[in-house]
Amino acid sequence: MRRSWLFVPGADEKAHAAAARSGADVIILELEDFTPPELRPQARAMAARAFASWRSAGALAAVRINPLESDGHADLRGVLPARPDVVMMSKVESPEQVRALDAAAPGRAELVPNIESARALVRIPDLAKSSSRITALLVASEDMVADLGTERSRGGEELAYVRARFLVECRAAGVEAIDCPYTFSDRQGAAADARVAKRLGYRMKSLVDPSHARGINKVLTPDLARARRIVAAFEKARAKGKDRARIDGALIEVPIYAAAKRLLASAARS
Repeated sequence: MRRSWLFVPGADEKAHAAAARSGADVIILELEDFTPPELRPQARAMAARAFASWRSAGALAAVRINPLESDGHADLRGVLPARPDVVMMSKVESPEQVRALDAAAPGRAELVPNIESARALVRIPDLAKSSSRITALLVASEDMVADLGTERSRGGEELAYVRARFLVECRAAGVEAIDCPYTFSDRQGAAADARVAKRLGYRMKSLVDPSHARGINKVLTPDLARARRIVAAFEKARAKGKDRARIDGALIEVPIYAAAKRLLASAARS
């Protein structure tokens, strides 16, 4: 599963070690805002060791590079020999940027463009199909809020529309949607924010605090037991000639039954 996507400062060895212990499903060597330009050469040189540590902990190893017109090419030269599983690029706004990334980062690594502006949000249909290697998109919080001209809050009301639209656009485009991080330090707030994400339909969420990983994983872990109950109850009702069932007072109709079947099939494949 890829429930939790943890951003880690690129040149901070202690942060790399904490990430390996965090329980995050995907750990991202962050070479943009988390790594000052003067430390980026050092961070790139640390990629191979960091990736090995994270993979030993059972996580996927990812990198977020700067835009190609900035330090992105140097980032790729430094980290591609370490073979990241996923390459993210910040501040993507056009299909041309994605195609350039695809060409500049040859190989099997998945591509995950980061959506950080209103302009990018409304171009998701075009961005998502600009490379066959795109498996997901990630929506940012701080840059998006700045672009919208508002301020970040614990409640996240300022991002409510962005998060909902982003999820819908990604579903329609056939790629996974990675929710924005909760950028405050309290674990309870992070878990509550993850529950909001789950209610919206998210299966994946980014984070910047390693102590939030296990709480996010708990919230976003699929409830397979409930899915099995749904399937069993609906099929029992159908055998009696009924077109619906009830579980814990909730009405179970065909769409919910079909979703439970898909969830169980996906779990069986993983």
